[in-house]
Amino acid sequence: MKNKEYLKTVKSEMPPSRHVKTMVRAFIVGGLICCIGQGISDLLKLAFPAMDKQVNQQFTVLIIIAVTGILTGFGVYDNIGKFGGAGSIIPITGFANSVVAPAIEFKREGYIFGLCANMFTIAGPVIVFGVVSSIIVGLIYLIIGGV
Repeated sequence: MKNKEYLKTVKSEMPPSRHVKTMVRAFIVGGLICCIGQGISDLLKLAFPAMDKQVNQQFTVLIIIAVTGILTGFGVYDNIGKFGGAGSIIPITGFANSVVAPAIEFKREGYIFGLCANMFTIAGPVIVFGVVSSIIVGLIYLIIGGV
């Protein structure tokens, strides 16, 4: 009986869940970022019709990273992240934000010991894990005869 009373008390005191609202916001922000990326790609196709598809993709990614870095520098991307949650960490934009934000934060400590030493505090483990896991997958692929 005490357990039921405890659960009833917890349920009455617990704030309501906002999962649906959070998921909708993430979907909207992530979708808008993807639409903006597609728009950049389409504009590049219009501006440079002879551009190779792979070069177009590379320039699109470069522009998205640059815009994310600039928005992070001005503090705008933080607001986008607060509103959109996980939708704002689509791999390219989230990675650019995770490199630029610590760089801005530690710039006061100097360029070498502040900016350079701490720029990859968040993104560094992601880079290391990505490189190591790709090597492991490549070795497995090589061993099973996929090459």
